[in-house]
Amino acid sequence: MSSQVATLPSQSTRPMVLDGLNCAAVTRDQFERTLEGGISAINLTAVQPWSDLTKSLKELESNLSAIEAMSDIAVIVKTADDIETAHQEGKLGVIIGSQSSLMVESDVTLLATFKRLGMRILQPTYNEPCLFGQGAPDMGEADKGITEAGRAWVAEMHRNDLLIDLSHCGHRTSADYLAEAKEPVVFSHANAFAVCPSPRNKPDELLRAIAKNGGLIGAVMWAPAVKHETRPTLDDYLDHVDHMVNVAGIEHIGFASDIAEGFPQDRDKWEKSFGPRGLYPNITGILGPWYEWDTRLNVDFSSIVHTPRIVDGLRRRGYSAGDVDKILSGNWLRVLRDVWG
Repeated sequence: MSSQVATLPSQSTRPMVLDGLNCAAVTRDQFERTLEGGISAINLTAVQPWSDLTKSLKELESNLSAIEAMSDIAVIVKTADDIETAHQEGKLGVIIGSQSSLMVESDVTLLATFKRLGMRILQPTYNEPCLFGQGAPDMGEADKGITEAGRAWVAEMHRNDLLIDLSHCGHRTSADYLAEAKEPVVFSHANAFAVCPSPRNKPDELLRAIAKNGGLIGAVMWAPAVKHETRPTLDDYLDHVDHMVNVAGIEHIGFASDIAEGFPQDRDKWEKSFGPRGLYPNITGILGPWYEWDTRLNVDFSSIVHTPRIVDGLRRRGYSAGDVDKILSGNWLRVLRDVWG
């Protein structure tokens, strides 16, 4: 695939596309595949959500080293200008992110250390409850909301100009964090609860709140967050985009892939984690019989190389060129500049 990437036209001749959540492998093959899909930058899950401080540092060092070894096709980005420069050079801009803050539970001042190591986006918690709040599986009374430790985490995130991501927070916890935030925050990868009632999706009141906050929601291709009854298609995904645009406004919608591509195939591991009988019964256990290993992905989006289909789909839905650009990257760049400076 490297020869294909070498002959690709400059990214400056293509629309800029920012993937709001990328959990694929950090390998040359996968990065070349990402560039082939027209992606300009990714919010990379650089440490696993369940990793403690020691394990997170090891994972981060491994990924930073791997990216630096691919400097001909990829670069770690720390500012919005860095993203635009990478795009112009035809390289993949990599934002270092984390889907939890488990590694700083003992001391939120360590967020400054992770910033020095390149991290720019973090979530307070993944699906599991933690010192900072509740995860998405906790619905209703089970969601106790933000904690005092969570408020301290917000203050430290703001002090370090780090972007707050609430994708995996419970609904009440999400609302509490939005009320606490003094800067734009994001749901980097989630969809509309009104369209698909997954605990991982956000109800309309949170969509309106994220718009008022100045942030955005990255419409995500992860199949269990798109449709429950039948295996989702591109049109099912675009229904979420339409709904969220209607509720929050075109200025507050982005894109996210969230596909664990490029790793060795491990059906048993998937069954125990994100399969229908895995860790999260009220997220992946409530889906129709379609949700099994061989049919776990969106019908029309089984690889990052299929990203141009989203662009085509938005155009078919009647979105103007300017609005498509906002969804693909413009809204993300605005938020990143607002928070990172």
